[in-house]
Amino acid sequence: MTFITVYSDYVCPYCLLAEQVLSDAIGDRDIRINWRAFELRPDPVPTLKPEDPYLPTIWHKSIYPLAERLGVPIRLPSLSPQPRTAKAFELLTMSQDKGLDHEYSMRVLRAFFQEERDIGNPEILIELAADAGLDSNEARQALESGAYAERHREALRHAREDMAITSVPTIVIGKQVFRGTPPLEALRQAIDQFESGAGNESSPPSQRV
Repeated sequence: MTFITVYSDYVCPYCLLAEQVLSDAIGDRDIRINWRAFELRPDPVPTLKPEDPYLPTIWHKSIYPLAERLGVPIRLPSLSPQPRTAKAFELLTMSQDKGLDHEYSMRVLRAFFQEERDIGNPEILIELAADAGLDSNEARQALESGAYAERHREALRHAREDMAITSVPTIVIGKQVFRGTPPLEALRQAIDQFESGAGNESSPPSQRV
């Protein structure tokens, strides 16, 4: 199976929109999307507030028009300040071990941007993990024990230092790197080139609004 890697933060609306373009580019090909963590504002950096001018401005100028073109339901969540995503990413690490990182990531993104749920709340995260196919008891134990916290910190280090990720979404297709929401045709061409040169890839690559 061929793998494509997406570095994301679950409070970035462009990550939800980019997945739609990427899925359209993949079509019916046997390609797996792997999700990796990149916190835009890790603790103690303050998270954004929707009542401040920045978020409403960028949503009306960029996000809503793009979402309408792509046919993706989305809205600016009113949660203030926006939730941190470290705990959500701890469960992403767990979902990676189960091969459910795509299902889990999409459930969390949709919960925040389509249902306005607080993805910083551990109880909500456990419910979302179960929706994605993870065991809710295992998810609870993982969050309470911090079992995946160190692996999440290493994933952030890898993204910043090894991969030089500076913004999300960042999409890695073979040796090609796309930052932001790329055009559909550019992704199709990159996937065609990757498949023709890579054959059957057996493992994924190593790991801002």
